[in-house]
Amino acid sequence: MTDLTPTPNDCPLPRRRSDFATFNEAIDYAARSEKGMNFHDMRGTLACVYPYSQMREDALADAYRLVAMGIGKDDRVALVAETGPEFAALFCACVYAGAWPVPLPLPTTFGGKESYIDQLAVQLQSSDPKILLYPPEIAEMAAAAADRQGCQGMDWATFKEADAPAVDLPEAKPEDICYLQYSSGSTRFPTGVAVTHEALLHNLFGHADSMDIGYNDRVVSWLPWYHDMGLVGCFLSLIANQVSVDYLKTEHFARRPLAWLDLISRNKGATLSYSPTFGYDICARRVSSQTNVADRFDLSRWRTAGNGADMIRPDVMQNFVNAFADAGFKASAFTPSYGLAEATLAVTVMPPGEGIRVELVEEERLSGTRRDLSRPARYRAIVNCGRPLQDMEVEIRGENGEIKGDHQIGKVWCRGPSVMHSYFRNEEATEECLVPAEDGKGSWLDTGDMGYMGDGYLFIVGRAKDMIIINGKNHWPQDIEWAVEQLAGFNHGDIAAFSIETESGEEAPAVLVHCRVSDPDERVKLRDQIADKVRSVTGMNCVVELVPPRTLPRTSSGKLSRAKAKRLYLSGEIEPIDLAA
Repeated sequence: MTDLTPTPNDCPLPRRRSDFATFNEAIDYAARSEKGMNFHDMRGTLACVYPYSQMREDALADAYRLVAMGIGKDDRVALVAETGPEFAALFCACVYAGAWPVPLPLPTTFGGKESYIDQLAVQLQSSDPKILLYPPEIAEMAAAAADRQGCQGMDWATFKEADAPAVDLPEAKPEDICYLQYSSGSTRFPTGVAVTHEALLHNLFGHADSMDIGYNDRVVSWLPWYHDMGLVGCFLSLIANQVSVDYLKTEHFARRPLAWLDLISRNKGATLSYSPTFGYDICARRVSSQTNVADRFDLSRWRTAGNGADMIRPDVMQNFVNAFADAGFKASAFTPSYGLAEATLAVTVMPPGEGIRVELVEEERLSGTRRDLSRPARYRAIVNCGRPLQDMEVEIRGENGEIKGDHQIGKVWCRGPSVMHSYFRNEEATEECLVPAEDGKGSWLDTGDMGYMGDGYLFIVGRAKDMIIINGKNHWPQDIEWAVEQLAGFNHGDIAAFSIETESGEEAPAVLVHCRVSDPDERVKLRDQIADKVRSVTGMNCVVELVPPRTLPRTSSGKLSRAKAKRLYLSGEIEPIDLAA
Protein backbone atom coordinates (compact mmCIF):
# COMPACT_ATOMS: atom_id res chain seq x y z
CA MET A 1 0.00 0.00 0.00
CA THR A 2 3.05 2.25 -0.15
CA ASP A 3 3.35 2.02 -3.94
CA LEU A 4 1.54 5.06 -5.34
CA THR A 5 1.69 3.90 -8.93
CA PRO A 6 -1.98 3.43 -9.89
CA THR A 7 -3.15 -0.07 -10.65
CA PRO A 8 -3.21 -0.68 -14.42
CA ASN A 9 -6.13 -0.97 -16.81
CA ASP A 10 -4.41 -3.76 -18.73
CA CYS A 11 -2.80 -6.97 -17.48
CA PRO A 12 -2.02 -10.43 -18.90
CA LEU A 13 -4.69 -12.28 -16.90
CA PRO A 14 -7.64 -13.16 -19.21
CA ARG A 15 -10.70 -11.15 -18.24
CA ARG A 16 -13.71 -13.12 -17.07
CA ARG A 17 -17.07 -11.38 -17.08
CA SER A 18 -18.47 -12.42 -13.71
CA ASP A 19 -18.81 -16.09 -14.69
CA PHE A 20 -18.16 -17.45 -11.21
CA ALA A 21 -20.24 -19.78 -9.04
CA THR A 22 -19.67 -17.68 -5.91
CA PHE A 23 -18.29 -14.25 -5.09
CA ASN A 24 -15.46 -15.98 -3.19
CA GLU A 25 -14.25 -17.30 -6.54
CA ALA A 26 -14.52 -13.81 -8.04
CA ILE A 27 -12.28 -12.37 -5.30
CA ASP A 28 -9.73 -15.16 -5.76
CA TYR A 29 -9.59 -14.60 -9.51
CA ALA A 30 -9.35 -10.80 -9.33
CA ALA A 31 -6.42 -11.19 -6.91
CA ARG A 32 -4.46 -12.92 -9.68
CA SER A 33 -4.55 -9.71 -11.72
CA GLU A 34 -2.54 -6.53 -11.19
CA LYS A 35 -5.71 -4.45 -11.08
CA GLY A 36 -7.33 -2.92 -8.05
CA MET A 37 -8.59 0.16 -6.21
CA ASN A 38 -7.06 3.61 -6.06
CA PHE A 39 -8.23 5.98 -3.33
CA HIS A 40 -7.88 9.75 -3.76
CA ASP A 41 -8.10 12.62 -1.30
CA MET A 42 -10.43 15.62 -1.48
CA ARG A 43 -8.32 17.31 -4.16
CA GLY A 44 -8.09 14.17 -6.24
CA THR A 45 -4.49 13.35 -5.26
CA LEU A 46 -3.74 9.63 -5.17
CA ALA A 47 -3.48 8.66 -1.49
CA CYS A 48 -3.67 4.85 -1.44
CA VAL A 49 -3.19 2.10 -4.03
CA TYR A 50 -4.90 -1.17 -3.10
CA PRO A 51 -4.44 -4.05 -5.57
CA TYR A 52 -7.02 -6.83 -5.44
CA SER A 53 -4.21 -9.18 -4.42
CA GLN A 54 -3.58 -7.12 -1.26
CA MET A 55 -7.32 -6.87 -0.60
CA ARG A 56 -7.63 -10.66 -0.70
CA GLU A 57 -4.66 -11.13 1.65
CA ASP A 58 -6.14 -8.66 4.14
CA ALA A 59 -9.62 -10.17 3.76
CA LEU A 60 -8.40 -13.67 4.60
CA ALA A 61 -6.62 -12.38 7.73
CA ASP A 62 -9.80 -10.51 8.73
CA ALA A 63 -11.88 -13.65 8.08
CA TYR A 64 -9.65 -15.59 10.49
CA ARG A 65 -10.18 -12.83 13.10
CA LEU A 66 -13.95 -13.07 12.66
CA VAL A 67 -13.89 -16.85 13.12
CA ALA A 68 -11.68 -16.45 16.22
CA MET A 69 -14.35 -14.14 17.65
CA GLY A 70 -16.99 -16.82 17.21
CA ILE A 71 -18.54 -15.41 14.04
CA GLY A 72 -19.47 -18.01 11.47
CA LYS A 73 -21.78 -19.01 8.67
CA ASP A 74 -24.99 -16.95 8.35
CA ASP A 75 -24.07 -14.57 11.18
CA ARG A 76 -24.44 -10.89 10.33
CA VAL A 77 -21.54 -8.43 10.56
CA ALA A 78 -22.55 -4.77 10.36
CA LEU A 79 -19.97 -2.56 8.62
CA VAL A 80 -20.08 1.22 8.43
CA ALA A 81 -19.37 1.69 4.74
CA GLU A 82 -16.56 4.21 4.54
CA THR A 83 -14.92 4.30 1.11
CA GLY A 84 -11.49 2.85 1.83
CA PRO A 85 -9.42 -0.32 1.99
CA GLU A 86 -10.61 -1.27 5.51
CA PHE A 87 -14.24 -1.68 4.47
CA ALA A 88 -13.28 -3.42 1.21
CA ALA A 89 -11.24 -6.05 3.06
CA LEU A 90 -13.83 -6.51 5.82
CA PHE A 91 -16.69 -6.98 3.35
CA CYS A 92 -14.73 -9.70 1.54
CA ALA A 93 -13.66 -11.18 4.89
CA CYS A 94 -17.29 -11.70 5.85
CA VAL A 95 -17.91 -13.44 2.53
CA TYR A 96 -14.94 -15.75 3.12
CA ALA A 97 -16.13 -16.51 6.67
CA GLY A 98 -19.66 -17.32 5.45
CA ALA A 99 -21.08 -14.39 7.43
CA TRP A 100 -23.30 -11.77 5.84
CA PRO A 101 -21.76 -8.30 5.59
CA VAL A 102 -24.33 -5.56 6.25
CA PRO A 103 -23.15 -2.19 4.86
CA LEU A 104 -24.52 0.72 6.91
CA PRO A 105 -24.33 4.46 6.19
CA LEU A 106 -21.86 7.03 7.40
CA PRO A 107 -23.09 10.17 9.16
CA THR A 108 -24.34 12.79 6.71
CA THR A 109 -24.20 16.55 6.87
CA PHE A 110 -27.93 16.62 7.62
CA GLY A 111 -29.73 15.12 10.59
CA GLY A 112 -27.22 15.50 13.39
CA LYS A 113 -25.61 13.12 15.87
CA GLU A 114 -28.73 11.75 17.55
CA SER A 115 -30.47 11.19 14.23
CA TYR A 116 -27.51 9.12 13.01
CA ILE A 117 -27.41 7.04 16.19
CA ASP A 118 -31.14 6.40 15.84
CA GLN A 119 -30.74 5.34 12.20
CA LEU A 120 -27.89 2.95 12.97
CA ALA A 121 -29.73 1.49 15.97
CA VAL A 122 -32.83 0.76 13.89
CA GLN A 123 -30.79 -0.99 11.19
CA LEU A 124 -28.88 -2.95 13.82
CA GLN A 125 -32.14 -4.06 15.37
CA SER A 126 -33.36 -5.21 11.96
CA SER A 127 -30.18 -7.04 10.91
CA ASP A 128 -29.32 -8.43 14.39
CA PRO A 129 -25.53 -8.61 13.82
CA LYS A 130 -22.95 -10.25 16.06
CA ILE A 131 -20.73 -7.18 15.80
CA LEU A 132 -20.63 -3.65 14.39
CA LEU A 133 -17.28 -2.57 12.92
CA TYR A 134 -16.69 1.10 12.17
CA PRO A 135 -14.03 3.76 11.47
CA PRO A 136 -12.35 5.10 14.63
CA GLU A 137 -13.43 8.64 13.69
CA ILE A 138 -17.09 7.89 14.47
CA ALA A 139 -16.46 5.65 17.47
CA GLU A 140 -18.64 7.67 19.87
CA MET A 141 -21.78 7.56 17.69
CA ALA A 142 -21.31 3.99 16.43
CA ALA A 143 -20.61 2.63 19.91
CA ALA A 144 -23.73 4.37 21.23
CA ALA A 145 -25.83 2.70 18.53
CA ALA A 146 -24.28 -0.71 19.27
CA ASP A 147 -24.89 -0.27 22.99
CA ARG A 148 -28.51 0.67 22.36
CA GLN A 149 -29.02 -2.50 20.37
CA GLY A 150 -26.96 -4.69 22.67
CA CYS A 151 -24.47 -5.92 20.06
CA GLN A 152 -20.70 -5.74 20.25
CA GLY A 153 -19.12 -2.66 18.71
CA MET A 154 -15.49 -2.23 17.70
CA ASP A 155 -13.53 0.24 15.60
CA TRP A 156 -11.68 -1.51 12.84
CA ALA A 157 -8.25 -0.35 13.98
CA THR A 158 -8.79 -2.30 17.22
CA PHE A 159 -10.24 -5.24 15.25
CA LYS A 160 -7.11 -5.41 13.09
CA GLU A 161 -4.98 -5.86 16.23
CA ALA A 162 -6.79 -9.08 17.19
CA ASP A 163 -5.15 -12.45 16.58
CA ALA A 164 -5.80 -14.09 13.20
CA PRO A 165 -4.98 -17.79 13.54
CA ALA A 166 -5.48 -19.60 10.22
CA VAL A 167 -8.47 -21.93 10.14
CA ASP A 168 -10.48 -23.77 7.53
CA LEU A 169 -13.12 -21.43 6.12
CA PRO A 170 -16.55 -22.68 5.03
CA GLU A 171 -17.19 -23.44 1.38
CA ALA A 172 -19.70 -21.07 -0.18
CA LYS A 173 -22.54 -22.29 -2.39
CA PRO A 174 -24.36 -20.29 -5.10
CA GLU A 175 -27.63 -20.41 -3.16
CA ASP A 176 -26.04 -19.05 0.06
CA ILE A 177 -26.78 -15.49 1.13
CA CYS A 178 -23.82 -13.31 0.18
CA TYR A 179 -24.77 -10.03 1.88
CA LEU A 180 -27.62 -8.01 3.35
CA GLN A 181 -28.40 -4.69 1.63
CA TYR A 182 -30.65 -2.04 3.07
CA SER A 183 -32.73 -0.45 0.32
CA SER A 184 -32.61 3.33 0.09
CA GLY A 185 -35.40 3.71 2.60
CA SER A 186 -37.95 5.95 0.96
CA THR A 187 -40.69 3.29 1.11
CA ARG A 188 -39.85 0.09 3.02
CA PHE A 189 -37.20 1.19 5.50
CA PRO A 190 -35.74 -0.65 7.35
CA THR A 191 -35.96 -3.87 5.37
CA GLY A 192 -32.75 -5.73 4.62
CA VAL A 193 -32.56 -7.26 1.16
CA ALA A 194 -30.97 -10.73 1.30
CA VAL A 195 -28.93 -11.33 -1.88
CA THR A 196 -27.49 -14.73 -2.79
CA HIS A 197 -24.15 -15.32 -4.52
CA GLU A 198 -26.05 -16.51 -7.57
CA ALA A 199 -28.24 -13.38 -7.75
CA LEU A 200 -25.26 -11.09 -7.27
CA LEU A 201 -23.10 -12.70 -9.94
CA HIS A 202 -25.97 -12.87 -12.40
CA ASN A 203 -26.57 -9.15 -12.00
CA LEU A 204 -22.87 -8.31 -12.21
CA PHE A 205 -22.66 -10.26 -15.45
CA GLY A 206 -25.86 -8.69 -16.77
CA HIS A 207 -24.97 -5.06 -16.35
CA ALA A 208 -21.35 -5.63 -17.44
CA ASP A 209 -22.62 -7.38 -20.55
CA SER A 210 -25.26 -4.75 -21.29
CA MET A 211 -22.68 -1.95 -21.07
CA ASP A 212 -20.00 -4.02 -22.81
CA ILE A 213 -17.42 -3.51 -20.07
CA GLY A 214 -14.17 -4.16 -21.85
CA TYR A 215 -10.71 -5.35 -20.92
CA ASN A 216 -9.15 -1.87 -20.67
CA ASP A 217 -12.07 0.03 -19.14
CA ARG A 218 -11.45 2.00 -15.95
CA VAL A 219 -14.05 3.35 -13.52
CA VAL A 220 -14.15 6.58 -11.50
CA SER A 221 -16.65 6.72 -8.62
CA TRP A 222 -17.75 8.89 -5.70
CA LEU A 223 -20.88 6.84 -4.92
CA PRO A 224 -21.35 5.62 -1.33
CA TRP A 225 -20.82 1.94 -0.62
CA TYR A 226 -23.92 1.65 1.56
CA HIS A 227 -26.17 2.25 -1.47
CA ASP A 228 -26.73 -0.47 -4.07
CA MET A 229 -25.43 1.64 -6.98
CA GLY A 230 -22.13 2.27 -5.19
CA LEU A 231 -21.80 -1.11 -3.49
CA VAL A 232 -22.81 -3.38 -6.35
CA GLY A 233 -22.14 -1.24 -9.41
CA CYS A 234 -18.89 0.45 -8.35
CA PHE A 235 -17.32 -2.03 -5.92
CA LEU A 236 -18.46 -5.65 -6.25
CA SER A 237 -18.85 -5.47 -10.03
CA LEU A 238 -15.29 -4.23 -10.47
CA ILE A 239 -13.92 -7.21 -8.54
CA ALA A 240 -16.05 -9.75 -10.44
CA ASN A 241 -15.18 -8.16 -13.81
CA GLN A 242 -11.53 -7.34 -12.98
CA VAL A 243 -11.65 -3.58 -13.52
CA SER A 244 -9.38 -0.97 -11.94
CA VAL A 245 -11.13 1.94 -10.25
CA ASP A 246 -10.38 5.42 -8.86
CA TYR A 247 -12.41 6.53 -5.83
CA LEU A 248 -13.32 9.86 -4.30
CA LYS A 249 -15.11 9.75 -0.97
CA THR A 250 -18.74 10.81 -1.19
CA GLU A 251 -18.25 13.64 1.31
CA HIS A 252 -15.35 14.96 -0.76
CA PHE A 253 -17.53 14.99 -3.85
CA ALA A 254 -20.19 16.89 -1.89
CA ARG A 255 -17.67 19.61 -1.01
CA ARG A 256 -15.90 19.77 -4.37
CA PRO A 257 -18.14 18.19 -7.06
CA LEU A 258 -15.87 19.15 -9.93
CA ALA A 259 -13.08 17.04 -8.41
CA TRP A 260 -15.03 14.10 -9.90
CA LEU A 261 -14.62 15.45 -13.41
CA ASP A 262 -11.00 16.46 -12.70
CA LEU A 263 -10.28 12.85 -11.75
CA ILE A 264 -11.90 11.53 -14.93
CA SER A 265 -9.83 14.03 -16.92
CA ARG A 266 -6.49 13.18 -15.28
CA ASN A 267 -6.94 9.40 -15.49
CA LYS A 268 -6.43 8.97 -19.19
CA GLY A 269 -7.96 5.50 -19.17
CA ALA A 270 -11.14 6.48 -17.31
CA THR A 271 -14.06 5.38 -19.46
CA LEU A 272 -16.95 4.63 -17.09
CA SER A 273 -18.53 6.62 -14.27
CA TYR A 274 -22.02 6.66 -12.78
CA SER A 275 -24.19 9.14 -10.92
CA PRO A 276 -27.78 9.91 -9.99
CA THR A 277 -29.24 12.93 -11.76
CA PHE A 278 -28.30 15.31 -8.95
CA GLY A 279 -24.57 14.61 -9.46
CA TYR A 280 -24.70 15.84 -13.05
CA ASP A 281 -26.91 18.73 -11.97
CA ILE A 282 -24.55 20.05 -9.31
CA CYS A 283 -21.54 19.84 -11.65
CA ALA A 284 -23.31 21.79 -14.38
CA ARG A 285 -24.32 24.42 -11.82
CA ARG A 286 -20.82 24.71 -10.37
CA VAL A 287 -19.11 25.56 -13.66
CA SER A 288 -18.93 29.31 -13.98
CA SER A 289 -19.38 31.08 -17.30
CA GLN A 290 -15.76 32.22 -16.95
CA THR A 291 -14.42 28.64 -16.70
CA ASN A 292 -12.67 27.42 -19.82
CA VAL A 293 -13.87 23.81 -19.62
CA ALA A 294 -11.73 22.76 -22.59
CA ASP A 295 -8.59 23.76 -20.69
CA ARG A 296 -9.58 22.25 -17.34
CA PHE A 297 -11.34 19.03 -18.34
CA ASP A 298 -10.89 16.23 -20.85
CA LEU A 299 -14.03 14.08 -20.91
CA SER A 300 -13.55 12.73 -24.42
CA ARG A 301 -12.83 9.13 -23.32
CA TRP A 302 -15.87 8.94 -20.99
CA ARG A 303 -17.92 6.48 -23.02
CA THR A 304 -20.43 5.37 -20.36
CA ALA A 305 -21.93 8.07 -18.13
CA GLY A 306 -24.42 6.00 -16.16
CA ASN A 307 -27.68 7.50 -14.88
CA GLY A 308 -29.77 5.84 -12.23
CA ALA A 309 -30.91 5.68 -8.58
CA ASP A 310 -33.48 8.46 -8.99
CA MET A 311 -35.81 9.88 -11.64
CA ILE A 312 -33.72 10.85 -14.68
CA ARG A 313 -34.35 14.43 -15.75
CA PRO A 314 -33.63 15.17 -19.42
CA ASP A 315 -33.35 18.92 -18.76
CA VAL A 316 -30.50 18.30 -16.30
CA MET A 317 -28.75 15.98 -18.73
CA GLN A 318 -29.00 18.61 -21.47
CA ASN A 319 -27.58 21.24 -19.14
CA PHE A 320 -24.62 18.94 -18.44
CA VAL A 321 -24.01 18.43 -22.16
CA ASN A 322 -24.18 22.18 -22.72
CA ALA A 323 -21.71 22.80 -19.90
CA PHE A 324 -19.13 20.17 -20.87
CA ALA A 325 -19.41 19.61 -24.62
CA ASP A 326 -16.31 21.77 -25.16
CA ALA A 327 -14.42 19.37 -22.86
CA GLY A 328 -15.24 16.51 -25.21
CA PHE A 329 -18.26 15.07 -23.40
CA LYS A 330 -20.66 13.34 -25.78
CA ALA A 331 -24.41 13.18 -25.13
CA SER A 332 -24.37 9.62 -26.49
CA ALA A 333 -22.30 8.60 -23.43
CA PHE A 334 -25.34 8.92 -21.17
CA THR A 335 -26.55 5.46 -20.18
CA PRO A 336 -29.92 5.55 -18.39
CA SER A 337 -30.84 2.53 -16.31
CA TYR A 338 -33.48 1.33 -13.91
CA GLY A 339 -32.96 -0.88 -10.91
CA LEU A 340 -33.45 -1.40 -7.20
CA ALA A 341 -31.78 -3.26 -4.35
CA GLU A 342 -34.54 -5.91 -4.45
CA ALA A 343 -33.23 -6.92 -7.89
CA THR A 344 -29.60 -6.71 -6.66
CA LEU A 345 -29.01 -3.57 -8.75
CA ALA A 346 -29.93 -3.29 -12.43
CA VAL A 347 -33.16 -4.37 -14.14
CA THR A 348 -32.79 -2.47 -17.42
CA VAL A 349 -29.86 -0.66 -19.02
CA MET A 350 -29.74 1.49 -22.16
CA PRO A 351 -27.57 -0.08 -24.88
CA PRO A 352 -24.22 1.70 -25.29
CA GLY A 353 -24.26 4.81 -27.44
CA GLU A 354 -28.03 5.34 -27.53
CA GLY A 355 -27.91 8.13 -24.94
CA ILE A 356 -30.93 9.88 -23.42
CA ARG A 357 -34.13 9.20 -25.34
CA VAL A 358 -37.45 10.63 -24.22
CA GLU A 359 -41.09 10.34 -25.12
CA LEU A 360 -43.53 13.18 -24.55
CA VAL A 361 -46.60 11.82 -22.79
CA GLU A 362 -49.83 13.73 -22.16
CA GLU A 363 -50.39 14.26 -18.45
CA GLU A 364 -53.91 12.87 -18.82
CA ARG A 365 -52.40 9.53 -19.80
CA LEU A 366 -50.20 9.67 -16.72
CA SER A 367 -53.10 10.55 -14.44
CA GLY A 368 -55.62 8.21 -16.07
CA THR A 369 -58.17 10.95 -16.80
CA ARG A 370 -59.70 12.54 -19.88
CA ARG A 371 -58.35 15.88 -21.03
CA ASP A 372 -60.47 18.99 -20.74
CA LEU A 373 -60.60 19.96 -24.42
CA SER A 374 -60.96 23.60 -23.45
CA ARG A 375 -57.39 23.53 -22.11
CA PRO A 376 -54.23 22.96 -24.15
CA ALA A 377 -52.60 19.57 -23.78
CA ARG A 378 -49.74 19.36 -21.28
CA TYR A 379 -46.88 16.92 -21.76
CA ARG A 380 -44.17 15.43 -19.61
CA ALA A 381 -40.87 14.06 -20.94
CA ILE A 382 -40.48 10.40 -19.88
CA VAL A 383 -36.96 8.95 -20.12
CA ASN A 384 -36.23 5.63 -21.79
CA CYS A 385 -34.45 3.47 -19.18
CA GLY A 386 -33.24 0.79 -21.57
CA ARG A 387 -33.75 -2.91 -22.14
CA PRO A 388 -33.94 -5.73 -19.57
CA LEU A 389 -30.72 -7.52 -18.66
CA GLN A 390 -30.18 -10.98 -20.05
CA ASP A 391 -32.59 -13.46 -18.42
CA MET A 392 -34.54 -10.62 -16.78
CA GLU A 393 -38.23 -10.40 -17.67
CA VAL A 394 -40.17 -7.15 -17.23
CA GLU A 395 -43.94 -6.84 -17.33
CA ILE A 396 -46.31 -3.93 -16.79
CA ARG A 397 -49.40 -4.92 -14.81
CA GLY A 398 -52.66 -3.27 -13.88
CA GLU A 399 -54.27 -3.12 -10.46
CA ASN A 400 -55.85 -6.57 -10.93
CA GLY A 401 -52.63 -8.15 -12.16
CA GLU A 402 -53.53 -8.01 -15.85
CA ILE A 403 -50.59 -7.58 -18.23
CA LYS A 404 -50.59 -4.23 -20.02
CA GLY A 405 -49.69 -3.69 -23.65
CA ASP A 406 -47.07 -1.34 -25.11
CA HIS A 407 -47.37 2.27 -23.93
CA GLN A 408 -49.95 1.35 -21.29
CA ILE A 409 -49.00 2.60 -17.83
CA GLY A 410 -49.05 0.26 -14.86
CA LYS A 411 -46.89 -1.27 -12.14
CA VAL A 412 -43.43 -2.53 -13.10
CA TRP A 413 -42.90 -6.22 -12.30
CA CYS A 414 -39.71 -8.16 -12.99
CA ARG A 415 -38.49 -11.75 -12.73
CA GLY A 416 -35.06 -13.30 -13.09
CA PRO A 417 -32.06 -14.80 -11.30
CA SER A 418 -31.07 -11.35 -9.93
CA VAL A 419 -34.22 -10.95 -7.84
CA MET A 420 -33.62 -11.03 -4.09
CA HIS A 421 -34.07 -14.07 -1.90
CA SER A 422 -36.23 -12.22 0.65
CA TYR A 423 -36.43 -9.36 3.08
CA PHE A 424 -34.46 -10.54 6.11
CA ARG A 425 -36.79 -11.75 8.88
CA ASN A 426 -39.74 -9.90 7.37
CA GLU A 427 -42.07 -12.47 5.87
CA GLU A 428 -44.95 -10.04 5.52
CA ALA A 429 -42.94 -7.51 3.50
CA THR A 430 -41.48 -10.34 1.41
CA GLU A 431 -44.91 -11.74 0.54
CA GLU A 432 -46.14 -8.26 -0.29
CA CYS A 433 -43.68 -7.79 -3.15
CA LEU A 434 -42.53 -11.31 -4.13
CA VAL A 435 -45.32 -13.19 -5.89
CA PRO A 436 -44.80 -16.83 -7.00
CA ALA A 437 -45.14 -17.13 -10.77
CA GLU A 438 -48.09 -19.12 -12.11
CA ASP A 439 -45.77 -21.14 -14.35
CA GLY A 440 -43.75 -22.22 -11.30
CA LYS A 441 -40.58 -20.51 -12.54
CA GLY A 442 -39.46 -18.39 -9.61
CA SER A 443 -41.22 -15.30 -8.28
CA TRP A 444 -42.20 -11.96 -9.71
CA LEU A 445 -41.02 -8.83 -7.92
CA ASP A 446 -43.59 -6.05 -7.66
CA THR A 447 -41.18 -3.10 -7.70
CA GLY A 448 -43.69 -0.51 -6.49
CA ASP A 449 -42.75 1.69 -9.44
CA MET A 450 -44.96 2.81 -12.30
CA GLY A 451 -43.98 2.77 -15.96
CA TYR A 452 -44.67 1.37 -19.39
CA MET A 453 -42.92 -0.65 -22.07
CA GLY A 454 -42.33 0.49 -25.63
CA ASP A 455 -40.66 -1.71 -28.27
CA GLY A 456 -38.78 -3.64 -25.59
CA TYR A 457 -37.62 -0.57 -23.66
CA LEU A 458 -38.78 0.44 -20.17
CA PHE A 459 -40.03 3.95 -19.35
CA ILE A 460 -40.34 4.86 -15.65
CA VAL A 461 -43.08 7.30 -14.66
CA GLY A 462 -42.74 7.38 -10.85
CA ARG A 463 -43.31 5.55 -7.59
CA ALA A 464 -46.81 4.24 -7.00
CA LYS A 465 -46.66 4.99 -3.27
CA ASP A 466 -45.64 8.60 -3.85
CA MET A 467 -48.59 9.31 -6.13
CA ILE A 468 -50.92 12.12 -5.04
CA ILE A 469 -54.54 11.21 -5.83
CA ILE A 470 -57.00 14.10 -5.56
CA ASN A 471 -60.57 14.00 -6.86
CA GLY A 472 -59.74 10.76 -8.63
CA LYS A 473 -56.88 12.31 -10.58
CA ASN A 474 -53.29 11.16 -10.21
CA HIS A 475 -50.52 13.73 -9.74
CA TRP A 476 -46.86 12.75 -9.62
CA PRO A 477 -44.99 14.63 -6.89
CA GLN A 478 -41.98 14.85 -9.21
CA ASP A 479 -44.02 17.04 -11.59
CA ILE A 480 -44.88 19.46 -8.79
CA GLU A 481 -41.34 19.50 -7.43
CA TRP A 482 -39.79 20.03 -10.84
CA ALA A 483 -42.18 22.90 -11.54
CA VAL A 484 -41.14 24.69 -8.33
CA GLU A 485 -37.46 24.03 -9.12
CA GLN A 486 -37.84 26.13 -12.26
CA LEU A 487 -38.27 29.19 -10.06
CA ALA A 488 -35.07 31.09 -9.34
CA GLY A 489 -33.04 30.08 -6.30
CA PHE A 490 -34.06 26.45 -5.91
CA ASN A 491 -32.01 23.27 -6.24
CA HIS A 492 -32.97 19.65 -6.74
CA GLY A 493 -34.07 18.34 -3.34
CA ASP A 494 -35.34 21.67 -2.01
CA ILE A 495 -39.00 20.71 -2.45
CA ALA A 496 -41.14 17.85 -1.12
CA ALA A 497 -44.67 17.38 -2.49
CA PHE A 498 -47.33 15.09 -1.02
CA SER A 499 -51.04 15.09 -0.22
CA ILE A 500 -52.66 16.06 3.05
CA GLU A 501 -56.22 16.12 4.37
CA THR A 502 -57.57 19.64 4.81
CA GLU A 503 -59.93 20.79 7.58
CA SER A 504 -62.87 20.14 5.26
CA GLY A 505 -61.79 16.50 4.95
CA GLU A 506 -60.68 16.84 1.33
CA GLU A 507 -57.27 15.90 -0.05
CA ALA A 508 -55.01 18.72 -1.22
CA PRO A 509 -51.43 18.89 -2.47
CA ALA A 510 -48.92 20.21 0.05
CA VAL A 511 -45.46 21.51 -0.78
CA LEU A 512 -42.62 21.96 1.71
CA VAL A 513 -39.93 24.25 0.34
CA HIS A 514 -36.49 25.18 1.67
CA CYS A 515 -36.47 28.96 2.14
CA ARG A 516 -33.26 30.99 2.01
CA VAL A 517 -34.99 34.37 2.04
CA SER A 518 -34.90 36.35 5.29
CA ASP A 519 -37.06 39.37 4.45
CA PRO A 520 -40.67 38.73 5.71
CA ASP A 521 -42.33 40.45 2.74
CA GLU A 522 -40.18 38.54 0.26
CA ARG A 523 -41.11 35.28 1.98
CA VAL A 524 -44.81 35.99 1.46
CA LYS A 525 -44.16 36.81 -2.19
CA LEU A 526 -42.21 33.57 -2.57
CA ARG A 527 -44.99 31.49 -1.02
CA ASP A 528 -47.56 33.05 -3.38
CA GLN A 529 -45.26 32.53 -6.37
CA ILE A 530 -44.88 28.84 -5.49
CA ALA A 531 -48.63 28.45 -5.02
CA ASP A 532 -49.24 29.97 -8.46
CA LYS A 533 -46.70 27.64 -10.03
CA VAL A 534 -48.23 24.53 -8.45
CA ARG A 535 -51.71 25.70 -9.44
CA SER A 536 -50.53 25.96 -13.05
CA VAL A 537 -49.43 22.30 -12.90
CA THR A 538 -52.28 20.73 -10.91
CA GLY A 539 -55.12 23.15 -11.50
CA MET A 540 -55.71 23.22 -7.74
CA ASN A 541 -54.85 25.37 -4.77
CA CYS A 542 -52.18 23.88 -2.56
CA VAL A 543 -50.72 24.28 0.89
CA VAL A 544 -47.26 25.88 0.66
CA GLU A 545 -45.03 25.79 3.71
CA LEU A 546 -41.60 27.43 3.77
CA VAL A 547 -39.13 25.56 5.96
CA PRO A 548 -35.52 26.31 6.98
CA PRO A 549 -32.74 25.02 4.69
CA ARG A 550 -31.60 21.41 5.23
CA THR A 551 -34.88 20.57 6.98
CA LEU A 552 -36.25 18.03 4.50
CA PRO A 553 -35.23 14.46 5.40
CA ARG A 554 -33.12 12.26 3.17
CA THR A 555 -32.68 8.54 2.76
CA SER A 556 -29.31 6.90 3.51
CA SER A 557 -28.37 7.42 -0.15
CA GLY A 558 -29.13 11.15 -0.02
CA LYS A 559 -32.45 11.08 -1.85
CA LEU A 560 -35.44 13.10 -0.68
CA SER A 561 -37.78 11.03 1.51
CA ARG A 562 -41.28 12.34 0.78
CA ALA A 563 -42.94 9.82 3.08
CA LYS A 564 -40.77 10.88 6.03
CA ALA A 565 -41.21 14.58 5.20
CA LYS A 566 -44.97 14.13 5.30
CA ARG A 567 -44.82 12.22 8.57
CA LEU A 568 -42.56 14.81 10.24
CA TYR A 569 -44.69 17.67 8.98
CA LEU A 570 -47.94 16.15 10.24
CA SER A 571 -46.37 15.31 13.62
CA GLY A 572 -45.08 18.85 14.02
CA GLU A 573 -41.41 17.82 13.95
CA ILE A 574 -40.89 19.95 10.84
CA GLU A 575 -41.84 23.46 11.87
CA PRO A 576 -42.67 25.82 8.98
CA ILE A 577 -41.43 29.40 9.06
CA ASP A 578 -44.05 31.71 10.59
CA LEU A 579 -44.80 34.26 7.85
CA ALA A 580 -46.82 36.37 10.27
CA ALA A 581 -43.85 36.92 12.55
